[in-house]
Amino acid sequence: MMLPEAGSSRVVFATAADELADRVLGVLRGAENAAFIARHVDAAPDAMAALAALRVVGADVFAPHLLTDTRLDPEDAAAVARSLTAFPTATVAPGAAEDPAAWAVAWRDWAVAELLARLDGGRHPVPPPGEEPPPDDWRSRSARMAQLAPLATPELDGPVHEAARRDTLALCRGVTRSMLRRDYLTAVRLIRWLARLHRDGVALPLDPRPALDHAAMLGGHGPRTALDIAVAERMLGPNGEEDR
Repeated sequence: MMLPEAGSSRVVFATAADELADRVLGVLRGAENAAFIARHVDAAPDAMAALAALRVVGADVFAPHLLTDTRLDPEDAAAVARSLTAFPTATVAPGAAEDPAAWAVAWRDWAVAELLARLDGGRHPVPPPGEEPPPDDWRSRSARMAQLAPLATPELDGPVHEAARRDTLALCRGVTRSMLRRDYLTAVRLIRWLARLHRDGVALPLDPRPALDHAAMLGGHGPRTALDIAVAERMLGPNGEEDR
């Protein structure tokens, strides 16, 4: 999903995405309930910016439904469907899998469409994008997985998740490196993957709970980062127990 190039438009869309992420976070914490997505879009002064925000926040708009057993309201499903029409999902052309950026965008878009199909009922599952770009070093792999953090959520599984399970060491190295570089945004996104793997019972070289607490204390700023932290905390459960 591509946003307009104009600087002012990008600022408007980024602000709208932060506002939506903050609202999702509030719902996840119990401050609001059904049809919050539709209400957010309907109340927005710029409807197109609100729909773009849905595409930027992506699969995380479904976090309250995946983590609190809340049914997706039909009005919310319709709002997400509108965003998919306004900003069509990305695809990876045959032979273009070597483009990691395009591949990551296509997978994030797939996550939105796939979860909408599952949660709304009656919609057809969405075919996943192409194969993972060719193997590279652990730094590049961990950076790529950070871009795919919205896929680290319950109900989704596939080649990206299999890759995460195969290479937990790259994820843990990525967390450590990000912490040392004070890149807490990347650290939180990678810890979210560790939380998902922990939830699945995968043995990890690094305990995600103290890592998450440390990253949240030092760099848990901004609505989208706070949402990543909240999702990871839910998957870890209270006191490190799995939240199933």
